Amino acid sequence: MRENILIIGGTGLVGKVILRILKERNPDYNLFVGSRKLSNQSNSLLIDVANPKTFNPIIENEIGLIVMSTKDDANEILQFAIQNNIDYVDITKPTPDLTVAYDLAKANKQNINSRIVFSSGWMGGIVGSLIDFVESDKSKIQETNLYIYYSVKDLAGKSSANFLAENICKPFIVYENNKAKNVKHFLNSEKFDFSFGIGKRQVYNLDVPDLFILNQLEKIPTVRVKMTYNSKFITRLMGYFQSFKIFNIMSLRERQSLFGSSGNGDQTIFEIIVKTKYKTKKISLQSVKGQAELTAFSTVLHIEKLLSETVSDGIYFSHQIHSSQEVYKALESYHTINIKID
Repeated sequence: MRENILIIGGTGLVGKVILRILKERNPDYNLFVGSRKLSNQSNSLLIDVANPKTFNPIIENEIGLIVMSTKDDANEILQFAIQNNIDYVDITKPTPDLTVAYDLAKANKQNINSRIVFSSGWMGGIVGSLIDFVESDKSKIQETNLYIYYSVKDLAGKSSANFLAENICKPFIVYENNKAKNVKHFLNSEKFDFSFGIGKRQVYNLDVPDLFILNQLEKIPTVRVKMTYNSKFITRLMGYFQSFKIFNIMSLRERQSLFGSSGNGDQTIFEIIVKTKYKTKKISLQSVKGQAELTAFSTVLHIEKLLSETVSDGIYFSHQIHSSQEVYKALESYHTINIKID
């Protein structure tokens, strides 16, 4: 039996890569692409996430799994999946939207007869699995820090750029000894020594869903996320703009233009520091083909896991449906990913 999978946003940057990797690894899957404009492809479905009247093709084509690679601000697709017992994976939600969607799913918990998976953590939600791999007993972990190297030369979609543009002036929450602390993007600079030849860089605050996931779900007392650009000048400039409140006097369109630049492709790197009372462990990961490839591959791992029929109905974050060993092994064996543990 062929599995019917719908990628909503399948014409976008990450959606296209998900489709490519799925076809390469699973030629028996029956793949559909949902978007607001029909193409001449036989697998194209007209789906407008803001208009539930366009959702009928999901039922007509007996879709068993919906993958969200475009924003669904009102969670219309999430509610439709719950109501119709369809499996659901979302990789698009920034922290504020994720908490709203998670609360919505929990409120409907008694009616859920499918697998609802939130995979909006960094790079398709694989950080939790990598932490599990080096320390499975979360009660031992005192602190986790995520450091991100982002290249402006990398291919980038609009969603993360728009999120930064809309939220750059707003505080967000990090956690120190289980106390929520309000901070802002591109402040609280420190130096971090990146692997893979990058070296020491200034890193600044960044809001990603792993802050919420690791503290509120996994109960890690202290969680921080910081990032740097490939350009030291751009990194310092962002810190300067935030310190002197220049972002506050810029229009939304100007901020979108500032954060929305996209190159032709470059590497992305992230590193996770896991501290227990007696040890500090570092996981370093490099995606040679950048963020889109890594996010798409992680998403494909989640899809394959759900279709293995070993996951019971319920609400999950992506690291909760896997064994950490299988995720690590899959990442280690992928031809454009390098990963190491110190």
